[in-house]
Amino acid sequence: MTIKLVGRSFLCRLLTGIGCGFLLGTSLAIAQPLQPGPHDLRFAQLPTRWDEALPLGNGVLGALIWQKNQRLRFSLDRADLWDLRPMKGLDRPEFSYQWVQDQVRKKEYKIVQEYFDKPYDTEPGPTKIPGAALEFNTAALGPVTSARLIIQNAVAEVKWQNGAVLRSFVHATEPVGWFRFEQIPADFSFELLPPAYGKAIEEKAENAVVDGDDLVRLGYAQGNVVRQKNKITYHQTGWGGFSYDVTIQWTQKGTTLEGTWTIASHFPEKKKNAVSAKTGPQTYAADLAAHRSWWQRFWAKSAVQVPDSLLQKQWYLETYKFGATARADAPPISLQAVWTADNGRIPPWKGDYHHDLNTQLSYWPSYSGNHLTESIGYLNHLEENLPVYRAYTKRYFGTDGLAVPGVTTLTGKEMGGWIQYSLSPTVSSWLAHHYYLQWKYSQDAVFLRQKAYPWLKGVARHLEQLTVLDESGKRKLPISSSPEIKNNSLEAWFPTNTNYDLSLMKFVFKAATEMATVLGNQSDAQHWQTIQNQFSDFAMSDQKELMFAASLPYNESHRHFSHLMAIHPLGLIRWEDGENAQQIIKNSLALLDRVGPDWWCGYSYAWLGSLKARAKDGSGAAEALQTFASAFCSVNSFHLNGDQTKSGKSKFTYRPFTLEGNFAFAAGLQEMLLQSYAGFIEVFPAIPASWKNVGFTDLRTEGAFLVSARRAAGKPDGVTVKSEKGGTARLKLPFKNYVVKASQRASVEKSETGFVTIKLQPGGSVTFGN
Repeated sequence: MTIKLVGRSFLCRLLTGIGCGFLLGTSLAIAQPLQPGPHDLRFAQLPTRWDEALPLGNGVLGALIWQKNQRLRFSLDRADLWDLRPMKGLDRPEFSYQWVQDQVRKKEYKIVQEYFDKPYDTEPGPTKIPGAALEFNTAALGPVTSARLIIQNAVAEVKWQNGAVLRSFVHATEPVGWFRFEQIPADFSFELLPPAYGKAIEEKAENAVVDGDDLVRLGYAQGNVVRQKNKITYHQTGWGGFSYDVTIQWTQKGTTLEGTWTIASHFPEKKKNAVSAKTGPQTYAADLAAHRSWWQRFWAKSAVQVPDSLLQKQWYLETYKFGATARADAPPISLQAVWTADNGRIPPWKGDYHHDLNTQLSYWPSYSGNHLTESIGYLNHLEENLPVYRAYTKRYFGTDGLAVPGVTTLTGKEMGGWIQYSLSPTVSSWLAHHYYLQWKYSQDAVFLRQKAYPWLKGVARHLEQLTVLDESGKRKLPISSSPEIKNNSLEAWFPTNTNYDLSLMKFVFKAATEMATVLGNQSDAQHWQTIQNQFSDFAMSDQKELMFAASLPYNESHRHFSHLMAIHPLGLIRWEDGENAQQIIKNSLALLDRVGPDWWCGYSYAWLGSLKARAKDGSGAAEALQTFASAFCSVNSFHLNGDQTKSGKSKFTYRPFTLEGNFAFAAGLQEMLLQSYAGFIEVFPAIPASWKNVGFTDLRTEGAFLVSARRAAGKPDGVTVKSEKGGTARLKLPFKNYVVKASQRASVEKSETGFVTIKLQPGGSVTFGN
């Protein structure tokens, strides 16, 4: 087995660690002051929980800065620290979709649960694992007077009563974290603390899956910490020859201390690399300048301005977290990304890759948010693991083509769990939607030809072979499910297509038809269109409400809006299609509201923001996002799943941290400001009437257009459309009367009432104003 985790250049830097030679910062650090802003995290004292900490990261390395037992603590993490032991029991000969069908037909489902579901709950691995912690004895500095995360520069700053200051960052592009203390005593001390792999914790988890199992269950021998002059190292061996090394180095001159930390991982399939010196000295000031330059470019990609200060700040914090967790050449965003729980336990849900919602929601904001450079890391990960997915597809489903497990390790291996979802046949279909969005928003013809269409074609082949025609000639899965309706019971399997599976299959064949047509492959396009026509209509009640399935109306509160996939994100039922579609959308969302949020999570409210926005309900979208930000987030903006206010927003009141709700929130606000999924660009499609002054800069649309717009005193005040790749765009005009300013590379013609057609060459732009 080959493990390919990150791009070659970044991988080389990561595996070799960070150099031992560095100098104290020069006046450069002082000459470039940090840029505090209104959306920063600000505390009067250091947080005292890891899930309330100041978060830093670069997609591979991460740190949480907080206080534990009166000491300043850095929780250190790395994205590819993984115990990759195979999930016990998944090598059985019964591991097949056909065998599961047989048990469902015989109504003997207990054995399926025993074989393939129970191991996920009872076995400690495979799992993401934590790195280490760095603790500073700050007692002599007096109490903390302020703690701040300056998101514009991605720098944490802590100040103490005696005048001492800490500034820390995780370099945006290098495998190193920095800390710099000023005004500290000569005997300032700190230590590196390894995770408690060799010692059980006293407090047992009520639910090991949600709360995290005891690290000691992994069976590791406790690693060694070695302290030398100005250097501490920690070596930890894990399962199957995997190991990692943490290295801390520092220099103190007078009252100023500067140091670096790094983590290097070593997989047995690769030639082992020791942590070695980087060529040439490095300085805090020079690295900070390079780090800030990257973040300056990141923040220049897009901006939003809304009059709701809660939503405005939350969007900027979510965008910051995306910049801290996503890179093109790093592992994709898992449940906690580079901020694994620092509580002596395995992280909630093993910190794995849940592809039945969590990974997908995490990348929703990247497309219209204009961060395609970072979003491609998700797809690069899928491409790297293609051989693993193909082997799984053949072994479990017995089909050619492409399926992906719903719950996977770092290397794409299946992990079991509730197999209706962890082994769902349509997981790769939802992943296909991200290939589709990356293509539509980038218009990258090479990506379409080499990656997007091959993925869609592989998924389509798998589904064509797996589905059957019923007695009426309609195509269906032998057994179908809808995350996570009826949980893990026999009743969770439906004899007809659920709306969840149906919408994903319809999407795949529709998108494959579109891609093949663009590529000039008419034979493929006709074939996929023929299969697309064989699927039935969506299951709906007499009141035109989307159901879970033909045999089950929407009649229970549930955190996963799986039955509404056709509305959002897939856009198969669109408001723009007319009265019938609008009635389905309005009635389905009204029913969702009536049944209520008893068993919703935070991400449910974040997703609801996008659903309401697709229904052009600005007030409803804003309310959903306000609930998410005010009730389901930690003080540091982390999504904690349960209602932290315990005010009835949900019966879930626990606090496991996962990231998908955070990023779905950002996508929801963007959906309120700009939409392009229906074949035209619409600015401010779903904003509350009370939002008199609102705007955004360089949000991206399908067709690779960048749009900026503003609304002042309740009226549209300007719209600019820029083209990255050239092409034709339709714009729904927010003006009755307007003036046009077009560049030499653009032309505008009125195509129909309320719309204009814009023809742009690469780099061309058009501005519309009153």
